[in-house]
Amino acid sequence: MSSNLDALYRQVIMDHYKKPRNRGLLEDGSHTINMNNPTCGDRIQLTFKVEDGIVKDVRFEGEGCSISMSSASMMTQAIKGKRVEEAIRLSKIFSDMIQGKDYDDDIDLGDIEALQGVSKFPARIKCATLAWKAMEKGLTEEEQ
Repeated sequence: MSSNLDALYRQVIMDHYKKPRNRGLLEDGSHTINMNNPTCGDRIQLTFKVEDGIVKDVRFEGEGCSISMSSASMMTQAIKGKRVEEAIRLSKIFSDMIQGKDYDDDIDLGDIEALQGVSKFPARIKCATLAWKAMEKGLTEEEQ
């Protein structure tokens, strides 16, 4: 990756960290999930509003490093308005990308691609995936 692209990705990550999208809790959420990463202390609470199999709204609260919080911000933007199955599929694609595996790149990941470089730092992968794992858990519990 070129240094210009690295700089752009860092800028995108910091933008989401300093100005998180969808931060807060939903008063009328249909489900809430709490997760944490005991290794580094990152924690997240997601609140979902799911209607007819579609993620109508999602918000997050939490604290953690810039990778963890910016990933949560990007994830909420990416899944809002998507069908539950699409959101879970996106989570699997993200997981492959963040682990440096081949992934389905037919989907435009938008800002999420900025986190691709995290795959070079194994200790930070859990930071980046925390919100996504919480989302998967929350949405699959929602279906039951």
